[in-house]
Amino acid sequence: MPADDPTPRSIAQAITEVSEKASLLVREEIELAKAEISARVTKLVKGAIVGIAAGIFVVVGLLYLLESAAWGVWKLSGWGQNYWFGFLVVALVLFLLGALAGMLAYKAVKAGSPPSPEMAIAEAKKIKQTVSGDDTPSVRGVS
Repeated sequence: MPADDPTPRSIAQAITEVSEKASLLVREEIELAKAEISARVTKLVKGAIVGIAAGIFVVVGLLYLLESAAWGVWKLSGWGQNYWFGFLVVALVLFLLGALAGMLAYKAVKAGSPPSPEMAIAEAKKIKQTVSGDDTPSVRGVS
């Protein structure tokens, strides 16, 4: 092969071009991924903001609903000018519901604590007994 043969140089140049184009393609794909993620994050943020606004409207609506219930209780009670009675009744009902919800939450938390995988531990002990060949049960509660 002569020293001035352009074939090795053109192969090296082609390899360099392929490498540069592959690098460019990877960079463009990364930019595309960034743009896609940015668009999705923007949509998520917009959705979260609209959801927060909806929650605020619901809470304010609930306050007005509770106030109208208080006025309605007062009107039905026939206590004359003592309108505070309706608000007192609605507040007491809300406190009772809050206490009930608190007791249910306490029972649920108490039933779930301490979080330990008791069944998995018992199964592991049974497997250990089976593997070790010990015939006497060592699991608590089993005699």
